[in-house]
Amino acid sequence: MAISSDMLFTLALYGALAGVYLVVVPLALLLYLKRRWHDAGSIERTLLYGLMFAFFPGVLLFSPFLNFRPQPRKLAS
Repeated sequence: MAISSDMLFTLALYGALAGVYLVVVPLALLLYLKRRWHDAGSIERTLLYGLMFAFFPGVLLFSPFLNFRPQPRKLAS
């Protein structure tokens, strides 16, 4: 049973779109949000949170592995 070239093209296209939706855009969005967290204006923050909602399944995949909490400060006593 041979798979036609149209079927292979369709599967490759679906795989590429799934990779972009689940990996590429959420990772770029998380890194951009980390970099702009304290500098983003209200409109930019609203757009970023809208994108977070749209790409939530991919963000959920990365959430156990990314730690964006601030590092502990070294206090001189």
